[in-house]
Amino acid sequence: MSPTMFDRYLRAFGETLTMVGVSVTIAILSGLTLALLLVATAPGGLYPRQRFNKGLSVVVNVFRAIPFIILLVALLPFTRLVVGTTLGIWAAIVPLSIHLIAFYTRVAQVSLNEVDHGLIEAAHAMGFRRWHIVRHVILPEALPGLIGGMTVCVIAMINASAMAGAVGAGGLGDLAIRYGYERYETQVLFEIIVILIVLVTSVQFGGEWLSRRVDHRR
Repeated sequence: MSPTMFDRYLRAFGETLTMVGVSVTIAILSGLTLALLLVATAPGGLYPRQRFNKGLSVVVNVFRAIPFIILLVALLPFTRLVVGTTLGIWAAIVPLSIHLIAFYTRVAQVSLNEVDHGLIEAAHAMGFRRWHIVRHVILPEALPGLIGGMTVCVIAMINASAMAGAVGAGGLGDLAIRYGYERYETQVLFEIIVILIVLVTSVQFGGEWLSRRVDHRR
């Protein structure tokens, strides 16, 4: 491999890590907040607000229903407004984040709903305030599931970032398209596939290890 090509691999790998890292951070923080709102405002929750809950649930479902490639195009005006351009990794971070927020919201909501209601009732009986119940009971008990969901989200984001590369976002997907597809350099295509497989496998094993470490029920 020539030094020039090696530099292109390194730059593309760095762009992919930047896209995935920033997008996942935004998506997980926002998705977890929305999931907590959905669980807390549901009937029987800590702050039951039926109308708010249904409205928020509909909004989340709308964004979940839109395929990423369509969302990416539909958000072009919003992306230009936020980052001033529709090309490059920062332009890709906007649709990537929005796409994954809805996905992680539902994943986190499932984990939060699986917390034993007996523990919440016990915390109530001991005089815990509602925020303290969220902070000291619900989040710690749901943590293994939340980390498992984060692992799934990171892998989904790696796949979506490769797709964003096809429309000028840079990263490994862009390199695969420009060299592997447009220039028929199949070796580049297969090397990028191997890199993506190693990256996804590392994330999966790392997420499973971390989830086991924080699971006190084992």
